[in-house]
This record gives sequence, C-alpha cells and structure tokens, in this order.
Amino acid sequence: MEENLHAPTIPSGPTSGHATNGTHTSNLTLAQLQAKKDNLEAEIRALGGVLNSHGVDMNTRLLTPDGFPRADLDVAQSILPSPKETLAATDSLTVRTTRARIIYLKNDHKALMSVIEKHIHEHFARLAEDGPEDESTINERTSTTEFQTWSQPQILTPPFAKVNSVVAASPAESAGLKASDQIRVFGYVNNANHDELKRVAECVQGNEGREVLVKVSRAISGSSRKQELTLTLTPRRDWGGRGLLGCHILPL
Repeated sequence: MEENLHAPTIPSGPTSGHATNGTHTSNLTLAQLQAKKDNLEAEIRALGGVLNSHGVDMNTRLLTPDGFPRADLDVAQSILPSPKETLAATDSLTVRTTRARIIYLKNDHKALMSVIEKHIHEHFARLAEDGPEDESTINERTSTTEFQTWSQPQILTPPFAKVNSVVAASPAESAGLKASDQIRVFGYVNNANHDELKRVAECVQGNEGREVLVKVSRAISGSSRKQELTLTLTPRRDWGGRGLLGCHILPL
C-alpha cells in the first residue's frame, strides 16, 4: 500500500521561533508560561486517554506484516461523539491523527520548557546581580505584589461555546451546568484553541471518569450582569443516557 497508516502526518521537529501551538510566547510572563505548560500537559494526557480507550498507544502497529490495516483495529474509527450525541462536533479524529497531534503537542511542550528554563535562569541572574535583599525590602516588595494582585480585576477569557440544553440526571446537570450558560474554559480548552469544539470533544473523551474544571458565564435573572462560575464536571457513561455529558453544546 502507498500510504503508511503507522506514520504520523505531522513533522516531529520543534515549532519555529518562540511559538508553541501557534501562540507566541516571547511576551508572556513566567506564570503565563507555566499555565500554558499545564494546558499542554492536560491535553496530552487527554489524548493518551483517547488512545487507551481504543486499545492502542503511540507504538501500536496499525498495519499487518503484509501492509494491510489490522482487522482488529478500526484505524479510521471516529473517536469523538457523533453529531447526534452530546457535542456539536461534525468532524472526527482518527487514531492516526490523534497520535500525530500528541507528537505535535510534545514538540510544543519541549520548546515551551526551553523558554521557561530561560526565564528562570534570567530571573536568578538578575537576583545575583542585585545582591542579597534585606528583610525590609523583601517585605515591601511582597506587600506591593499582594496589593497589585488584589487590586487588579480578573481578566476573563472570552466565551467560545453555549450550553443549548441539559438532560435531567446527567453528569452535566450534576455539575451545575444550565441551558444558556456560556463556556469560557473547558478543561484545557478555551477561546483560542477550541477548534470548532473539536478540542472539547477530545477533552471529554480523554477524561472519562475524571474531573474537568469548566468556567461558565451565566446571566442573572432580571439584571444585565452575569455570574462567573467554576464548575466540576465528570464525563461518564453510566448515567443512563446518551453520551458522556448529557448536554448539547454549540459554538458561539
């Protein structure tokens, strides 16, 4: 066969420049870089869970010795919910593209760790140049930092999806999700990387039985203001309905 189903379709080289996963990191603080690292690691774990749910890993051969797709593995099998299930996802990932995505993310993670390491070295180099600080200077700087952290308003991530409906007694209802909630964060997924909800479906599949933090914005009845909530959602199959969530999510 001409096509090698065992080979990833994404190059294994590092991403270019100071960019990871298509996002530049040159102007990010160390805390923001750490948050990006956590998101990458969460997505890699979720994708690993997706592969495990189909009985394969990064090294499982997808072809027989004579070059044909293995009969016991549906290489092109969808690993995301169908449009009739709980998520409004029209495209599906395959085992092959999932493994390619993991390689891509691992390369991004490696590049990001290099940037973080550079930031840490620069930080300690500045401390060495400035010399040891006395206790009063440390206390003053700490107090200033705490005041700035307390006084600065929280920056909210723009919503990227809306809960269209929630089934009674479902994991979504148990978590506190309600129809018309606008989703700002779903696990490691946000407005910048949701990819038309594909990443949400990926996150759900890869975290079956595990808690996922979901940040939503909810309209307050009789008011123009909105309530910001952080919910804990656990995708599972044994709730008696279809899908892992029991809700219908639409992109904004």
